[in-house]
Amino acid sequence: MAVPVRNVSAPGFAEELHLETDRRALVVSAALLFVVGFVTRINNILVPRIFEHSRTQAEFAQLAFFSAYLVFSYPGGLLVERTGYKRAMVLGLGVMAMGAVGFILAAELALFPVFLAALVVLGAGMAVVQVAVNPYVTVMGHAATAPARLNFVQGFNAAGMFLGPLLGAFLLTGNHTPTAAGFAAHTAPLPYLALALLLLFAAIALAATRLRPRDSIAERTQDFRPGAFAEALAGPGKLMDHPWLLAATLGIFLYVGAEVTLGSLLADNALAQAAGLTAEQAARGLLLYWGGAMLGRFAGAALLARVRPGRLLAFAGGLAIVLLGLATANQGELAWLVLPAAGLCNSIMFPTLFALGVQNLGPLTSKGSRLMIMAIVGGAAVPYLTTALAGAIGMRGALLAPVLCYFYVAAFGVAALRRAPGSDALLPPENL
Repeated sequence: MAVPVRNVSAPGFAEELHLETDRRALVVSAALLFVVGFVTRINNILVPRIFEHSRTQAEFAQLAFFSAYLVFSYPGGLLVERTGYKRAMVLGLGVMAMGAVGFILAAELALFPVFLAALVVLGAGMAVVQVAVNPYVTVMGHAATAPARLNFVQGFNAAGMFLGPLLGAFLLTGNHTPTAAGFAAHTAPLPYLALALLLLFAAIALAATRLRPRDSIAERTQDFRPGAFAEALAGPGKLMDHPWLLAATLGIFLYVGAEVTLGSLLADNALAQAAGLTAEQAARGLLLYWGGAMLGRFAGAALLARVRPGRLLAFAGGLAIVLLGLATANQGELAWLVLPAAGLCNSIMFPTLFALGVQNLGPLTSKGSRLMIMAIVGGAAVPYLTTALAGAIGMRGALLAPVLCYFYVAAFGVAALRRAPGSDALLPPENL
């Protein structure tokens, strides 16, 4: 197991430790998250066109994908601890490429279980990438600016989600003939082969990139070589001893659930009609929804240089509640505008919650990251609850579920206003 070259409390360590943001690492992280977002959303477009499954099968597909985060985030974190962030990211991209190839096999065999297996593999790769790249971004510079950095790189993730559907729609223009099992097999190989090649290229490019860890704070922390500090530093206790981490984890569970719920509403014609939207309004709304998420994260990165993270989080959660209230109180002509506007509110939630959750965890940062990435399973749970409520009280009434999610996020933001800003915890107290 690797050991640190110098103890963090040794004389002169603080002078040698450069806390400036590693810009090359920031660019690599942004590019990686763009690829992940792009693959996520283009897959959402390709799947309904290539694999024409029923609503029940669609629910199974969503459950399979988000459950992968729950199941594979923990082993992904162990991988980070053993190999470091960069190798974990490369391996995660490789697993995603295997998932893309699996979709080709599923179409050729026309078997829905094979399709679900490919979806799980894709989600597993994404879980590994997310559990590596997010905490890496938080430790590549000053802790106080971690929320701004994470919002910035997550903006590229949202950009990928915005562009993915556009390219997916372009690739699938034209007719396709489903098989007896509901698969349009002849359209599957080209898009998914292209995705697999894209992911393999990204993995090779990342493997060949030197991130200059010797010039970065990341080398000095548990999170570049997590095992290196396991013996050298006394840990700050167990994860359960960190209430902010646990509260942020629940916040991510609820936020992702609300975001996926609204995105699914706009993407599903039946749900959109139940909410008073026409198919055309829902299509335009979905484009605005993900576009707002992209612009909001870049704007959030700039705002967080002047606004405390808790204040921005509370404002975004409160505004989302107001927007959903307007959507439920009005007919489709206004609802199709205010629902997409919620994407702007969603934009800063994940990176800000994540950064606040890992704040001051020190050697436990990797494990805390693992826990919060597992919470992405909320993307399966909350939409299921909303759909169940829609069957009982109607779609407009069912929007109460995401409203409650946003209420928690806003409350977390208000509570975070009383919390001291993040510090670079590995520095000796006299140098803070």
